Amino acid sequence: MRQRVADELGRMLDRDDRLVVVLAAISTGQFASARARHPQRVIDVGIREQALIGVAAGLAHAGLRPVAHTFAPFLLERPFEQLKMDLCQQGLGAILVSIGASYDFPEYGTSHFCPEDVALLDTLPGIEVHVPGHADEAVTFLRKMVPEDGIGYLRLSEATNARAEPTPPGGMRVLRSGAAGSVLAVGPMLDPVVAAVEGLDVTLIYANTVRPLDEATVLASLGRPAVAVVEPYLAGTSVGVISQSLGHIPHRILGVGVTRRDLRRYGSRREHDLAHGLDPASLRRTLLDFLVTAGPTPGA
Repeated sequence: MRQRVADELGRMLDRDDRLVVVLAAISTGQFASARARHPQRVIDVGIREQALIGVAAGLAHAGLRPVAHTFAPFLLERPFEQLKMDLCQQGLGAILVSIGASYDFPEYGTSHFCPEDVALLDTLPGIEVHVPGHADEAVTFLRKMVPEDGIGYLRLSEATNARAEPTPPGGMRVLRSGAAGSVLAVGPMLDPVVAAVEGLDVTLIYANTVRPLDEATVLASLGRPAVAVVEPYLAGTSVGVISQSLGHIPHRILGVGVTRRDLRRYGSRREHDLAHGLDPASLRRTLLDFLVTAGPTPGA
């Protein structure tokens, strides 16, 4: 995803004089060609993440459309005050493009993990959050975001689904309907969830835009009012949003995602998936337990 987005941004810089890319010593190689062509519109502030957001805000104030890019914890956690004060409080817009996701590069250690990114952005107003499950989806979101003026977050990951799943702008896609409950898979969790629910009589929904969340599709597609949300970041991040939309009916809801376990290990991304129960076999056990508790599960 990172290379595809960098290539697309390079082409967009050629066409759009309003666009500026701001880096913080990360992905400079991916933008080397674009920087050679547009040295004043590909800016590397160095390892200064607060300045990354401050500079992006200044560029937005000058009427430009900045894209700020680095690892997720350095883009959102470290400069959170600048996101809050320099962008949100000033009513300025920017595109925030992260890499690393929850634990894409475990060899770099916990400093590069950020499973709490979407939950953190939930504390700020009006930020669109896109979680593509494929590079094609990431490029589609980028093309949508550049002409806009607000704040948008594009969460890139090394984990991808085998194919892109087109969704309506800001919406979800119902992949199949079932009677035993609904499973909402977010971004790159789709392929593991598809494997996990094989043979189960469930409604399967795919979402790659999570803020704002398409609550209407969740509500309209309900069979039994039992919803499991499988997200590639902190477990339970979207539970409150969905539960509120179902507040007028009795319902059960389960949030599945990265746990709060303090894993003091490097390992691989797959090993972290296993430790958090996000591999297909673990997901199947979790979802079966939830659905069986809700009542008989045809096909289980």
